[in-house]
Amino acid sequence: MRLGLRLFLGFFLIVGLAAFFVLRVFVDEVKPGVRQAMESTLVDTANALAVMAAADLKAGRIAEGDFARQLAEAARRDPGARIWDVPKRGIDLRVTVTDARGIVVYDSRGRDLGRDNSRWNDVYRTLRGEYGARSSPEAPGDHAHTVMHVAAPVHDPDDPGRLIGVLTVARPNRSLEPFIEAGQRRMLHQGAWLVGLSALVAVLVTAWLSRRIGRLARYARAVAAGEPAAPPPPGRDELGDLARALEDMRRKLEGKAYVEQYVQSLTHEMKSPLAAIRGAAELLQEPLPEAERQRFARNILQQQGRLTETIDKLLALAEVEQHGWLQRREPVDLAELAAVVAAAGEPRLAAAGVDLCLELPAQPPRVAGDPFLLRQALGNLLDNALAFAPRGSMLVLALAEEGGQAVLRVLDRGPGVPDYALERVFERFYSLPRPDGQPRSSGLGLPFVREVARLHGGRAWLGNRAGGGAEAGLALPRG
Repeated sequence: MRLGLRLFLGFFLIVGLAAFFVLRVFVDEVKPGVRQAMESTLVDTANALAVMAAADLKAGRIAEGDFARQLAEAARRDPGARIWDVPKRGIDLRVTVTDARGIVVYDSRGRDLGRDNSRWNDVYRTLRGEYGARSSPEAPGDHAHTVMHVAAPVHDPDDPGRLIGVLTVARPNRSLEPFIEAGQRRMLHQGAWLVGLSALVAVLVTAWLSRRIGRLARYARAVAAGEPAAPPPPGRDELGDLARALEDMRRKLEGKAYVEQYVQSLTHEMKSPLAAIRGAAELLQEPLPEAERQRFARNILQQQGRLTETIDKLLALAEVEQHGWLQRREPVDLAELAAVVAAAGEPRLAAAGVDLCLELPAQPPRVAGDPFLLRQALGNLLDNALAFAPRGSMLVLALAEEGGQAVLRVLDRGPGVPDYALERVFERFYSLPRPDGQPRSSGLGLPFVREVARLHGGRAWLGNRAGGGAEAGLALPRG
């Protein structure tokens, strides 16, 4: 199972379980909470009515006095209320009054007159000076529908210490069901939103962590494969610290390997010109004809120039190879850049007897990159083509837009690239013999072009043209 999925499931499981248990507690508490609130209201109602019924009960007219008449009038009223979207169109209370012995002397429903209620918990406890309440089935055996009864003592108005009866207020519990169900529905609805938001947060957090961890993993794989790669964006947390640690480790490891590799390569490339310089210097210590002395002196200067060129190009290549990403990026006009490179190469073109043709579109494409590196890379392509172009021929420097990329091409009519060299032309220090017998180049120009193309997210190539000659190119993404 992938780490991202594990993070999502773990986060969602924790939040989901917490939400489930919290909702379960709340939903389970709705019904008893509502009933407790109703019981408290019935206590207030029973005590208020007990005071109002005291005079009629003492006078013996509780069933036909003002108290009974007013309750009957109240029972006929339509409250017209709407509570939590639940309509209330009638009075649900039932009132019974017993005498001091527990015998029913008044019933607002007129059903239980004369019944002995002294054994019912509400009347029994109230007659003994305690709080009396009970919950009984609406009908015998019907335990699904119950009625809550709350009693209050009725005292003699002239002698408050004397108990003359008990008034009980009853209300069916089913009258509360719409409110209980509405409360539970609202809680479940809010709970569903909570779970949904928890899932969304889990997805976002997981995606964020997976994205950052994925960047670290891709960067680590690139480092392991020896491929240059930009480090993940640094953050101010543990993952940011890990990214910085990986980048520091890469730099130290690559720096050590890079120095070792370049020392070996430079040593190998310097052996030949140094041996030639040493041989010429030893011969110059002997008496020589003037022509021979001049020839050996020129050889020393040529080898010194070769060493200087190798070191300069090696330093330039090392600089771009050490960068995992482009350090400078700005809009670059490739048509202007091509014109600058062509103008800078005019003296060498004139000395070699080669013409240059610029082919620029009416609306030249632009790229985002480092103009200095791009100018050096294009200059290297032009120098490479010039080294193989026959005297009297023409080089073509063309700019075009192809497939959303800006493409620079340098075309010549030289001998082309041998088949055996096509796969090696971008290797460091690899070079081909010049057709006019001139010394080989340092073999660092084309590797430099390839590194510049990589830094810009593009590619470089060198191949043969139809009809003879070579084509070198540089393709860059549009800016």
